[in-house]
Amino acid sequence: MTYDTVVFDNDGVLVGRTRFDVLRDATAETFAQFGVTDPDTEHVEDMAVGATPERVDDVCTVYDLDPETFWRTRDRTLSAAQRVEAREGRKTPYEDIDTLADLDADLGVVSSNQQETVDFLVEHFGLDAFVDTAYGREETIESLDRRKPNPHYVERALADLDADSALFVGDNESDIEAAENAGIDSAFIRRPHRDRWELNVWPTWDIDSLEDLHDICAP
Repeated sequence: MTYDTVVFDNDGVLVGRTRFDVLRDATAETFAQFGVTDPDTEHVEDMAVGATPERVDDVCTVYDLDPETFWRTRDRTLSAAQRVEAREGRKTPYEDIDTLADLDADLGVVSSNQQETVDFLVEHFGLDAFVDTAYGREETIESLDRRKPNPHYVERALADLDADSALFVGDNESDIEAAENAGIDSAFIRRPHRDRWELNVWPTWDIDSLEDLHDICAP
């Protein structure tokens, strides 16, 4: 099988993941911006990672906050924190990122991170030299339901790239499921945080490095 298009998850695939404590602290800062200086720890952690629209509504009800306003502020605050991490060298690209420069395929990025964050990281790390399209979430609660495994953003990237045969590369089971839901093949990359991860899904490929894509995509 050869591919004319490869789409990547971003965090944990092209660039390192943001530490949880950074996301947690930025979420606590979000609450503070609304005058909530001592939010429940569980509420902070729930809003930092993996929030659902229903959970956002529940938590905002506790503090009498408008969910849409809270979530928009949360996304902007976490995006700002991640940009600081990148600028100060604590969030960096993986060393094999340069091997994509001469990969014979059209390239895209699809992330569950904020669009603002994705755009910054792509430009800051020079990925825009070979990435043709990049999607993250809008600053809306509704965007949470469009995260992978929903293929919404994957399909938008494939349309942009006019893909004929496509591969999605990720480091989470939701990435593999999103590829399947979009009707394309998948590759699970064994970054250090996934070295011994036991999958409950079945990717088309199981790879150790982005360099492996040169053999996979070779005509």
